[in-house]
Amino acid sequence: LIEFYDSFKDMFEFFCKNTTIHGTIRLVCSGSNRMKTAFWTLLLLASFGMLYWQFALMFSQYWAYPVVLTMSMHSEPKMFPAITICNLDPYRFELVSEHLVQLDRMAEESITFLYGINTSARLFHINDGNIHVKDLPSMGNLSRSSFKLSQNFSLLRTTDLRSGKKHSSVGFRLCNATGGNCFYKTYSSGMDAILEWYRFHYMNIMSQLPVIINISDHEEQIEDMVYSCQYDGEPCRPSDYVHFHHPVFGSCYTFNSKGTDPFWTATKPGIPYGLSLILRAEQKDHIPLLSTVAGVKVMIHNHNQTPFLEHEGFDIRPGIATTIGIQQDEVNRLGGNYGKCTTNGDDVDVKLLYNNSYTLQACLHSCFQHIMVQKCGCGYYYYPLPPGAEYCDYNKQPAWGHCFYQLYNRLRNHHLNCFDQCPKPCREKLYKVSAGTAKWPSAKSQDWVRQALRHQNGYNSTSNRLDIAKVTIFYQQLNYQSVNESPLLSENLLLSSMGSQWSLWFGSSVLSVVEMFELLVDTLVLSLLFCYQRLRSKKTLR
Repeated sequence: LIEFYDSFKDMFEFFCKNTTIHGTIRLVCSGSNRMKTAFWTLLLLASFGMLYWQFALMFSQYWAYPVVLTMSMHSEPKMFPAITICNLDPYRFELVSEHLVQLDRMAEESITFLYGINTSARLFHINDGNIHVKDLPSMGNLSRSSFKLSQNFSLLRTTDLRSGKKHSSVGFRLCNATGGNCFYKTYSSGMDAILEWYRFHYMNIMSQLPVIINISDHEEQIEDMVYSCQYDGEPCRPSDYVHFHHPVFGSCYTFNSKGTDPFWTATKPGIPYGLSLILRAEQKDHIPLLSTVAGVKVMIHNHNQTPFLEHEGFDIRPGIATTIGIQQDEVNRLGGNYGKCTTNGDDVDVKLLYNNSYTLQACLHSCFQHIMVQKCGCGYYYYPLPPGAEYCDYNKQPAWGHCFYQLYNRLRNHHLNCFDQCPKPCREKLYKVSAGTAKWPSAKSQDWVRQALRHQNGYNSTSNRLDIAKVTIFYQQLNYQSVNESPLLSENLLLSSMGSQWSLWFGSSVLSVVEMFELLVDTLVLSLLFCYQRLRSKKTLR
């Protein structure tokens, strides 16, 4: 495998005459013309320089791991998504009813102080139907406990100068544990300020309740909210929904939460083959200042996923028939070197506080709650608690509001590391929604519709279309769009591009690279032989 030559010149001439690299033979044939030899030498060196410059650009682009999006269409029967509905009417638990009455009076006084409006007759009428929670005999009456509503967070009107003009805002004052570093949580809208102030006190009151409350045993049933339920023309079954209570959005039901029942397989698109609901949208005004919206909150989401209604839910108006067409998209991310994503959340540093599958919102909420417990010493009431923690109560942690609002602003401005710790799912299903509305029932049909509901469901109301709503959710089409990430430069494409550049600058192939490697080996062996001969000749002379 080793060629032996008398000199390096002979070896170089043999290589130039027999190699498949274009242009090298001109170095030998033009030996009598030094100008041509120099010209071809410079040309070959310049070609080598351009070749490896292109190689450097390709490798830098490859190591940047860019991706290209490919879109494809699929058409097949698929499972209907999970649907969550809430009545926007949260419970007034009897355990804390007295504190909620006191809070309503404080809100009435604040509104009177700010706007001179007496709202007691219209807004703060207390419904007699407080919710009794069973299986809590040892709790006693929490309303007689040591908890007291704080008077240190009164609503105030403030003014400031901006651009030479006076601007008025409404808010409340928050300070740290030592009474310093105070700031005002203000809003330009007085309505927003009152709602946030009320929620702040409401969280402190609700923190007095036990962490786990079994609300499934009390007297409310799904028939109290859902008058009619049909899917694909068939009546819904009692096993098709899961009941839970949201502290702001009230009593909620999730249909098809697991996505494993063949009953919910969508085989045809269109309104007749979707989910049709007739809902009660009556407002009992259990806690009127938690939300100013009347109607029903609806969210369409994936199975085994916690519904974050405050982020993705939308409202349904009473007295309206709403048709919601959905179109499914699927996103598949590469992950690894090509981007940060997670398959099921097991490789995420944040410990999820939700029992359902991984989502970005679940991770962000869990991350914020862990930081909240670490920094503020207690947990935010609307999120689940880590083991051993307790919900915030300004009787126990007077400065938790100051700590919370500062942390939440940092999260909203991406100054917390939660967005770095919480990657997107590698595979994600998204639902695009389009809606249409019409008055329902019509003026001519509302009488017989009411009579039918009264006989079938015990419906009893005198309001004119303002306490019922109809919702129909359906697939617009069964084909869905899949967006897949793929490497812009794969290993095969990188080798192909390198071969193209090599052919462009030298008109040769992989075998030419082997020839150059052979030349290097021959040069090394010949150098060793010459060194050995020189050493032997010196010893002979001695």
